[in-house]
Amino acid sequence: MRIARFSTDEGMSFGVVEENTIAVIAAHPFGELTFTGQRLPLADVRLLAPILPSKIIAIGRNYADHVREMGNEPADEPVLFSKPSTAVIGPGEAITYPRKLTERVDHEGELAVVIGRMCREVPAARAAEVILGYTCANDVTARDLQKKDGQWTRAKGFDTFCPIGPWIETEADPGDLAITTTVNGEVRQDARTSLLLHDVPALVEYVSQVMTLLPGDVILTGTPAGVGPLEIGDEVTVTVEGIGDLTNRVIARD
Repeated sequence: MRIARFSTDEGMSFGVVEENTIAVIAAHPFGELTFTGQRLPLADVRLLAPILPSKIIAIGRNYADHVREMGNEPADEPVLFSKPSTAVIGPGEAITYPRKLTERVDHEGELAVVIGRMCREVPAARAAEVILGYTCANDVTARDLQKKDGQWTRAKGFDTFCPIGPWIETEADPGDLAITTTVNGEVRQDARTSLLLHDVPALVEYVSQVMTLLPGDVILTGTPAGVGPLEIGDEVTVTVEGIGDLTNRVIARD
């Protein structure tokens, strides 16, 4: 099932995408879904970021090939950092390049986990019980600021630096999904989630030992090798097998 958040002239709603239509649900997508009976053509709605999380917990250095391309060695435990909720944008929205503050902005395509209910200290074996589904994400990063600061909050926290979408796929198996990132149609990243150093259940267990996770919170699982710079005017697409495509264009920030 694909759960989307969308807008029309009448406002914002959630719905379930079925082929070329979207069946509207009465409230939020957590718990049992109640349908309003209204069904809209998908072409007549604007897809938004599928969720507005209270927090985004991201995992760094979680593919060995990416760790090494950045000049590091894999860590024994997941590397945690966070992105603010104000960084979130949806499919088709613009990534704004803050040219006055950074000289290099990189793409980082990732599989994102969307939490379905409040939880903490979740054993890996029960992680599926607290997951609503999965979506595509782009952990956009000001690479020069990441190196300059030595920690990652500023580099990864700019407005628009966390595109997610196009929807939440509730039935995906995260164990071995193809993930690719293209820029202007050229493949930059091409990997599978089976190469994650710490898989999704392990990440849910690790993060939930540190903090309580709330419905809608997002865990970014890490990016594979092939990260690289974006330029103003570029179109970047993150594709995750069985989920869909997340496309955003880069524009200059005033």
